[in-house]
Amino acid sequence: MANLIRMPEVAAGATEIVLSKWQVAVGDSVKIGDILAEMETEKAVVDYAADAEGTVYKILVADGATVEVGSPIMILLAAGEAPSVGDALLDGGAAAETAGVEAPPVAAPIAQPAAVAPAVAAPTAAPIAAPVTALTAAPIPAPIPSSNGERLFASPIVRKIGRERGIDLTQISGSGPGGRIVRRDVEALGAGAATEPMVQAAAPLAAPAATPVAGQLARQEYSSSYVTVPHTGMRRAIARRLTESKSTVPHFYLSADCKVDALLELRAKINETSPVRISVNDIVVKAVASALIDVPEANVIFTPEAMHKYETADISVAVATEGGLLTPVIRGVEKRSLSNLSLEITELAGRARAGKLRQEELEGGTFAVTNLGMFGTKEFSAILNPPQSGILAVGAASERAVVENGQVVIANVMTVTLSADHRAVDGALAAQWLAAFVKRVENPLSMLV
Repeated sequence: MANLIRMPEVAAGATEIVLSKWQVAVGDSVKIGDILAEMETEKAVVDYAADAEGTVYKILVADGATVEVGSPIMILLAAGEAPSVGDALLDGGAAAETAGVEAPPVAAPIAQPAAVAPAVAAPTAAPIAAPVTALTAAPIPAPIPSSNGERLFASPIVRKIGRERGIDLTQISGSGPGGRIVRRDVEALGAGAATEPMVQAAAPLAAPAATPVAGQLARQEYSSSYVTVPHTGMRRAIARRLTESKSTVPHFYLSADCKVDALLELRAKINETSPVRISVNDIVVKAVASALIDVPEANVIFTPEAMHKYETADISVAVATEGGLLTPVIRGVEKRSLSNLSLEITELAGRARAGKLRQEELEGGTFAVTNLGMFGTKEFSAILNPPQSGILAVGAASERAVVENGQVVIANVMTVTLSADHRAVDGALAAQWLAAFVKRVENPLSMLV
């Protein structure tokens, strides 16, 4: 039996999906489970598998097209079916989408705007005529009340420009609050607005201009410019999720300083012999997972119905890409070796920057790590990624004076800030978890045994 394949909802709440690339062509045989196409959501690429079998008769959308969820994208024909069956299926699907939709009456909506048009046109003539009059108006020495006796509302810079350019401000309709004349109103008249007055004033001012006053600065004009960059789907998703997080999740923050001399020394020794280069961030992610196992009450997420308590440490790692921030999840971090963890983070980060993450790699996890230490940032606070209950912001390690056994010594210190969801993690519990993290970082060998 012929099948009309429609765009699936590959991500929760999505209304449009980008069909990134077809994996089949017209005439190919398809079995259940075969990959038909790559679908691009706001943050990931998803493989769409066939749930029916047959032969590809028609592909209805091109690579890279943005398609509404539920729209037809392909026709599959069963063995022995004629092409006319597929055409009829497509025609029937289009008819079904429009069936029962009654066309709204056309005459009434068209007649109403036509009747209103003359009334709208009349007011537009007067505002246009007023600035035209101002182009040839005689210069005025100072702002004066308008002809109807009302007070003239204009900013000091506007009054100054009016005097210099010989513009009659009483003839200008202000666009500022309450009809106030602002700078853009007089500048909108253009250079030609004061051509004649300025020429007349040039002769008497020519002599003083020949002998400039010592130390006098030339008048400078400043203007702002910008380029409009349309939002990408990823940027819209980031803005939406972070706004929801900050406005609906009760954040609170705890900070701690970690001495990382032992960590840096251990890392240097590992990298002397390890085929995989270990970063400070790899060890930090491992320490976060170890602390979650030490304090399992913090390894939770809040839902309206119940608290979900996890037995493994699934950690999101923030990755900066050209389009925005992505947070792929590494699962079971507490069970991984440092080399395995480093390889996984590197591989996920590379695919994140290339836009090749799968949707399931962005979902889940109870905790996240975001590190700006490589940019020299000393400390910062991060916004939670719901439904996760915590995110650790990691700053740069630097030499600082610390007191040890009554003596001031120099040590490498790293400041971290925990952002926590107060619905899931109380203050005392967050402090307990942070203390466990600091202990693991300052005693890194404990994570290797």
